Amino acid sequence: MDARLNYFASPTAGKALKYFMSAGRELKESPLSATTQELVALRVSQINGCAVCLDMHTKEAAAAGETSVRLNLVSAWREATVFTEAERAALELAEQGTRVADAADGVSDEVWARAAEHYDEEQLTTLVILISFMNTVNRLNVITRQPAGDYKVGQFH
Repeated sequence: MDARLNYFASPTAGKALKYFMSAGRELKESPLSATTQELVALRVSQINGCAVCLDMHTKEAAAAGETSVRLNLVSAWREATVFTEAERAALELAEQGTRVADAADGVSDEVWARAAEHYDEEQLTTLVILISFMNTVNRLNVITRQPAGDYKVGQFH
């Protein structure tokens, strides 16, 4: 499979994505745990069908010590017993934040309240920006059919 566009060869993409990707690096330094960030990135990417991000975040999560059981159950987190209540709240927020077109009011007050029970304002801010960031990156990759499978841990950090 060949990508429709080569972002690395485009001067416009090079300029814009330099700033955009630096925002993603800043999120890594936030007070939201790396595990939660990777689980959220995976769930958003599953919903959007972004193979590049699934490849990247599965490998990053595994390198950070995440188990294959948990990685394999992210898409079925509601029925899985391996996630904490805080992780469940983050995954639920990620789903509603990704599927905003499916609900007239976007993220429900109940989902927000569950997330707020487990995360402080700075962590909630990180979650919201991460969900939005992942949705944008997913779309950049899906629209241009970026191929997946060759990602190396740490490649973009």
